[in-house]
Amino acid sequence: MSDNAVKGFVHSIETFGSVDGPGVRFVIFLSGCAMRCQFCHNPDTWKHDENTVEYTADELLNKALAYRPYWKNKGGITVSGGEPLLQIDFLLDLFKKAKKQGVNTCIDTSANPFTTKEPFYSKWKELMEYTDLLLLDIKHIDNEQHKILTGQPNTNILEMARQLSDMGKPVWIRHVLVPERNDKDEYLFRLADFIRSLKNVERVEVLPYHTLGVYKWKALGYDYPLEGIDPPSKERVKNAEMILNGEKTRE
Repeated sequence: MSDNAVKGFVHSIETFGSVDGPGVRFVIFLSGCAMRCQFCHNPDTWKHDENTVEYTADELLNKALAYRPYWKNKGGITVSGGEPLLQIDFLLDLFKKAKKQGVNTCIDTSANPFTTKEPFYSKWKELMEYTDLLLLDIKHIDNEQHKILTGQPNTNILEMARQLSDMGKPVWIRHVLVPERNDKDEYLFRLADFIRSLKNVERVEVLPYHTLGVYKWKALGYDYPLEGIDPPSKERVKNAEMILNGEKTRE
């Protein structure tokens, strides 16, 4: 192994993931994220800290391939985070080597690092050649509300979604439904309109906001911004699913 091998900063690994893409997945959670989502259940992935372990692509791939018998036809590797696109050089190295082994590759991303500026843009386009599927998290369709909810704008996120559509790259859209933030029908219909404008969306998933990660905020000494906000009701989740999947239209 070369001393110049690109290292990835890894927060954790899940060897039998079942919700991060098709089939059974080897899920790699990378450290680092520029967004500060008010509902984040993994704030411990925001920074590189004592929990971060460095791996080369070869080391991680060898680890993953040990579980290949369980993947069957649909499974493979998913890289999540944090935000995996912040480590695009490592991701490119890992996915190139994975595809040589015939491994299905998936990225779970918020698209926050996306830019058409170089050198990122050329690397991103090359990475897409080695990526089979993207799980694209759209936090809020309204740019100003997106800034409030995440600390970042959404204009480049939506642009990445459009470019993925133009290149026909398969995408699953994920939307965390947060009461008092993004669960208004007005916002959901606008998001549905945007999703319908894309030609590559294979699935739309509504993920109900939950409070399971609140203890991490407190352990890290952070104030939890959604204190007192309960998870959405089953009715509101069903409503969002119907709107985003085109089963309910504006009256």
